[in-house]
Amino acid sequence: MDPEGFWGDIAGHFYWRKRWDKVLEWNFRDPKVEWFIGGRLNITENCLDRHLGSLGNKPAIIWEPNDPEEHHRVLTYRELHTKVVQFANVLKNNGVQKGDRVCLYMGMVPELAIAVLACARIGAIHSVIFGGFSAQSIADRLMDAQAEYVITCDGAYRGNKEIPLKSVIDDALVQCRFVKRVIVLTRTRTPVSMIKGRDVWWEDEIKKVETMGNPDCPAEEMDSEDPLFILYTSGSTGKPKGVVHTCAGYMVYTNYTFVNTFQYEPGDIHFCTADIGWITGHSYIVYGPLSAGATTLLFEGIPTWPDAGRFWEVVDKYKVNVLYTAPTAIRSLMGFGLGPLQGKQLSSLKVLGTVGEPINEEAWHWYNENIGKGRCPIVDTWWQTETGGVLISNMAGVTPAKPSYATLPMPGVQPVLVDENGKEITGNNVSGNLCIRFPWPSIIRTTYGDHERCRTNYFSAYENMYFTGDGCYRDEEGNYRITGRVDDVLNVSGHRIGTAEVENAINMHAGVVESAVVGYPHDIKGQGIYCFVIFQGSHGDENLNRQDITQTVSRIIGPIAKPDKIQFVPGLPKTRSGKIMRRILRKIAEGELENLGDTSTLLDPAVVDEIKKGRL
Repeated sequence: MDPEGFWGDIAGHFYWRKRWDKVLEWNFRDPKVEWFIGGRLNITENCLDRHLGSLGNKPAIIWEPNDPEEHHRVLTYRELHTKVVQFANVLKNNGVQKGDRVCLYMGMVPELAIAVLACARIGAIHSVIFGGFSAQSIADRLMDAQAEYVITCDGAYRGNKEIPLKSVIDDALVQCRFVKRVIVLTRTRTPVSMIKGRDVWWEDEIKKVETMGNPDCPAEEMDSEDPLFILYTSGSTGKPKGVVHTCAGYMVYTNYTFVNTFQYEPGDIHFCTADIGWITGHSYIVYGPLSAGATTLLFEGIPTWPDAGRFWEVVDKYKVNVLYTAPTAIRSLMGFGLGPLQGKQLSSLKVLGTVGEPINEEAWHWYNENIGKGRCPIVDTWWQTETGGVLISNMAGVTPAKPSYATLPMPGVQPVLVDENGKEITGNNVSGNLCIRFPWPSIIRTTYGDHERCRTNYFSAYENMYFTGDGCYRDEEGNYRITGRVDDVLNVSGHRIGTAEVENAINMHAGVVESAVVGYPHDIKGQGIYCFVIFQGSHGDENLNRQDITQTVSRIIGPIAKPDKIQFVPGLPKTRSGKIMRRILRKIAEGELENLGDTSTLLDPAVVDEIKKGRL
């Protein structure tokens, strides 16, 4: 087994300004991982420039707008290259330099991909924030990254809603006086406040570049280990973590996993339904497909608007070959029955994929029979923001699928199951905590500005291993099935949300004394958010209090973290040292009221009976 030789061969297929001196240096103690040491490159030359000769007129991005009546857009590789160069010059004109952090808070429009690539072209570090986050969540991220530049839209469309993005940014910037420039793209024509000296219109800035005769913007030469982007993910403590990915390893691994997982063939239309605000969008809408010269479909809308046949219409309209979506979306569409599929051909589909959370068997079979018509392999991909790309998955049509199993690791990835003490669990038909014992090229390098947090979160639990935070079962054939988080992080609709983050938000409500948050099985989302809340004084109107708490969470984190159930309780099950026994609360939330384990060590065992009685 020669991982370094293997990855060195793969990396040789890219365009390098200077080839690397050494493939890998690493230890998981610090942790320190460096790939393709001494190499010099720019990821945008590999995503754009190198394709211009042979693929210049091929569609790079197809954009399907939220409203099916609005005209779609197609950008060829040549057109995309021109727009990226143009906007890279806009960034430079506005003072952005190599190493600066640029925060993007935009809808799913082609300009988001253009802005991401323009940042990478000049060596600025992009940090995309999902358009559903609140002003407070944005402010937290801006402060952590010390991002002095923001790119946003006046607003965004999402189904029948208009989201006032610029207004949310304005609220966030009250706390972030260090931001020097906000570039605003016109999308919804929502009235916005433009502050002199800080805010400029995207379109005006493009005109300035055009009057300069559209100068070229040569790609900045980057070191292999220079940061490419920061992407924030929820942690088990309240503060989000800025996961850092670097230029070369991330490029090599996303390209490799894109081509191999989906068995991409030249000419295929790849439709990943994720948002670019999440890692799935970074890796499998932007960087993976474009570095492979593929056509990637960008969808602004949602699967159920104007009706639940929208995905299938898009597939037929563009003759989509690969459809990569979330189990949450599949379960939601199952609920509408087969009516929305009437008259849809879906005959162009060759490969189906799932991402974000484990897919349950029922949804897998529905997807297989009704969307793939039994002839499209389904790749059930397991990976994380921190891993950069797919780590465990079957490869379409090459290795067998097994419903609800991610199956086998990608070549070069070395999973291991361990018990609570870090002892390796060997053999098959076993369960344990999932770790990885050897680095892959797109492994997390650090958490921005706080390397110790990276070490404690991922590398301190088990010696010389990356700990994923997931439990896992390995069947008799060696296939892996992810069984869910073992830390205090929820997976809601494929989005990771820290329980501590939700608790902090709930506790900011004036009437709340204390709260504890756990996950419970949810038919659509996979996991729902169940909150146990101690409320001050008399409850008054409980429903109104619940709505107020929900509103508070929405305001502080964003609508994605809205609680599904809020149960008012007289107390929480605590040990004598004051630790909340979430294990007990999790079982109650799941409806398992008998087998709660030993409660005799609790400070007040009687509180458990009260909580059981009030279960929602």
